[in-house]
Amino acid sequence: MDGPEPSVRALRALVAASPALDPATEIVVCIPCFRRPQYLRRTLESLAAQRTSRRFAVVMVENDASKSESVPVAVEYLASGKFTGLCVIEPRQGNCHAINAAFETALQMFPAATSFLMIDDDEIASRDWLEQMVRTANATGADIVGGPVFPEFDDARKRGLRRHPAFAPAYDASGPVPVIYGCGNCLIRRSVFARLGMPAFDLRFNFLGGGDTDFFYRCRRLGLRFHWVNEAVISETVPQGRTSLKWLVMRGLRIGAINYHVQRKATPTAWLRAKLTAKLLAALPLSLVYAVCAVLTERERTIAMHPVTVAIGSALAAFGLEPQPYKASKIVS
Repeated sequence: MDGPEPSVRALRALVAASPALDPATEIVVCIPCFRRPQYLRRTLESLAAQRTSRRFAVVMVENDASKSESVPVAVEYLASGKFTGLCVIEPRQGNCHAINAAFETALQMFPAATSFLMIDDDEIASRDWLEQMVRTANATGADIVGGPVFPEFDDARKRGLRRHPAFAPAYDASGPVPVIYGCGNCLIRRSVFARLGMPAFDLRFNFLGGGDTDFFYRCRRLGLRFHWVNEAVISETVPQGRTSLKWLVMRGLRIGAINYHVQRKATPTAWLRAKLTAKLLAALPLSLVYAVCAVLTERERTIAMHPVTVAIGSALAAFGLEPQPYKASKIVS
């Protein structure tokens, strides 16, 4: 398996570690961190409270080198002995840089690890999350395991958005699935990284997002197996700013742009790319039909308009226009 270049590893600074790291650890939980120390504390507390006899380590990656607000929280929890692990700073800003740093560090520091889980720094794992994920991977032989992330809204009046495609889980029953779409609740086997090589997440998605969707679609094209565990629940704190009409519209445009780029990577010739662009343009009027149907079944107007914003996002991306929400200047703490 290709690893990160030595110069890349040198950029990352190890800022905290447990007194003794066991290289024989077989399970590692990865957490990319960016300007959410108050939420990270809740994430780590949920990991410390896991009901499992399995030993695991935690790898945290701070992706804000200038402020490093996550580092004191990481230091506190690693010193407490609630779990073992380490924290590094990845100075190259961006979603994919942070996630790649987490997986690369985990692979390097824990050579015996076979299962790599990921949870975001604004998420809370249910008590049996890790046990459910690892047990399922072992029992099914799946290469990748996914589970639901349920939104918890700061504003109780926004609970109707639970059904919005931006927040609703992809599946509602456990079992084999064709693919998963996000890495906020996943388990990936070491062999997967060996198959795909490094860096695992394509840096072309660094500021757009969707590097996880692209990663999992590449896994699917290689014939890797996916499994869904509906009982391995994670909850996600959704601040009020992420329930506004503007944010939901931008989210739809971003999903459309991600869909375009993921599909475009599978179209190596100019003719295939032209066909893809034509298909995306044709999807615009069809999305209006979906929107009308959604209006009849949903009371939330933002749910009804989602198909249209996704279609518009794909079409705009085909002409080079797309949002970049993971640039630091566009992220509010």
